[in-house]
Amino acid sequence: MIRTPYLLFLGDAPDQLAAKVAQGIRDWRPELALGQLRMAGCKADLGLDEMSVRQAVDAGAKTLVIGVANRGGVISDAWKEVLVEALEAGLDIASGLHNLLRDEPDLVAAARANGRELHDVRVPERDYPVATGKPRPGRRCLAVGTDCSVGKMYTALAMEREMRARGMNADFRATGQTGILITGNGVPLDAVVADFMAGAVETISPDNDADHWDLIEGQGSLFHASYSGVTMALIHGGQPDALILCHEPTRAHMRGLPDYQLPSLEELRDLALTLARVVNPACQVVGISVNTANMAEDEALACLADIETRMGLPAVDPYRQGAGRLVDALQRI
Repeated sequence: MIRTPYLLFLGDAPDQLAAKVAQGIRDWRPELALGQLRMAGCKADLGLDEMSVRQAVDAGAKTLVIGVANRGGVISDAWKEVLVEALEAGLDIASGLHNLLRDEPDLVAAARANGRELHDVRVPERDYPVATGKPRPGRRCLAVGTDCSVGKMYTALAMEREMRARGMNADFRATGQTGILITGNGVPLDAVVADFMAGAVETISPDNDADHWDLIEGQGSLFHASYSGVTMALIHGGQPDALILCHEPTRAHMRGLPDYQLPSLEELRDLALTLARVVNPACQVVGISVNTANMAEDEALACLADIETRMGLPAVDPYRQGAGRLVDALQRI
């Protein structure tokens, strides 16, 4: 078990989106987010109390969480001094990066010398089977995006919260590092061997009651040249009954790929639905989640109205406005 509360380490994050792991924890488990630690040049800010390692320990922090999700998932050499200091001061460290804490000799040595724990949450905890594609009882909703980091996890979490408030039978199924740190369980899908990714999704979304909904956390994008494979595994392993399209309208290009433009929502709808109906012919697109965090209120409302008229589906920002209309759409199918 990862000890709480957390000191959220933002390192030298180049922008707010690079700190999405820490942002997700702050937004969905604020009671665990004691403070933030930023290095020189960090351009992310969660609005939490700024703390040194010593101040965090004195305030009761138990674990430093590396809250940065950089391209390639690497532990920067520039972070090492802070990470070793944290271990020596009595903090455990948790990370969801591909570059594992356990593979860094200096961190392993410091943890061992100080009796501390290193938690790599992006390591599958079991072996997964090859997917069977067999239909299974229960209902499933998957968020798919025009790009990476457009709000797929937030959409699923917001829908779970709304559904539970209505007394519905629903569970969020985490498939990435941030979701696992928020909920305490799930599968780090992009760390599973490719042949077993769809099988892992089948495993975390098993047979269930006829009225039960799994809200499966989306990853990547079918249109992203770097990360489309994980999205395909979610679609085929999840066998969704419903798709929510997720979009961030202020993006100039695909995340990390300046030569690639975002697809239209129409293109996403048509491609995702075609692929989803390979395993579930009854799958429907039921709504659109729009991340309007970078837009003023009037601009956001105008954008949502335009998308809703154009697509003929409810379009909301579920974090800003609530997920009620998306849940209404699920209840109609």
